[in-house]
Amino acid sequence: MKNSFGILSLAVLCMVVLGMVSTASAQGRGSGRGHGGPPAGSQGMGQPGGIGVDKGLGISSERSVGRADTGRETASDRSNRRSDAGLDRARLRSDNARRANEELRAHPYMAARLHTTANDLRNGYQAALLTNPNLKFGQYVAATRLGRNLGSRHPNITRDAILAGLANGKSIGRTLQNLGLSEQSANAAKKQAEREIREAKKG
Repeated sequence: MKNSFGILSLAVLCMVVLGMVSTASAQGRGSGRGHGGPPAGSQGMGQPGGIGVDKGLGISSERSVGRADTGRETASDRSNRRSDAGLDRARLRSDNARRANEELRAHPYMAARLHTTANDLRNGYQAALLTNPNLKFGQYVAATRLGRNLGSRHPNITRDAILAGLANGKSIGRTLQNLGLSEQSANAAKKQAEREIREAKKG
């Protein structure tokens, strides 16, 4: 009787152990499916948006780095140089125009004594700066006065002709000589204009 009871107990114990092993195995297989990949019919769900696009852009950039990227950098460099030069010219024009306004305020009677107006000098100077941003206001006033003093006897000597010479890097004296005056006459005309401008600034 005791032997039969022992055998029965052993059999029950074996069945329990086998059941536990089977359960653990089933859980392991289920867990493997869960972590190994998405369930059938849900492929790609849960993937962060844009990963595929970013990867494609990265590959495209790598493939074109020797051509497209270099071309863009070259174009940017060239554009920046043109842009920087344009900004420098605009800044120079602005600074010169500001100094002209300061000079006109400091000498409120100058324009009238030179038989013109402050607005005419200001507007004409700003227009001339578009062609020659390096032009000084004193040079513009001198060219204006010389054109008035010499134009009746020398029709080709005008303010615009003198300004064109200055824009080409010539001095006022050299420009007057290029327009037909002798060196002596050019110097005398220049000194006369400078004297008249100094007198106009007084008071």
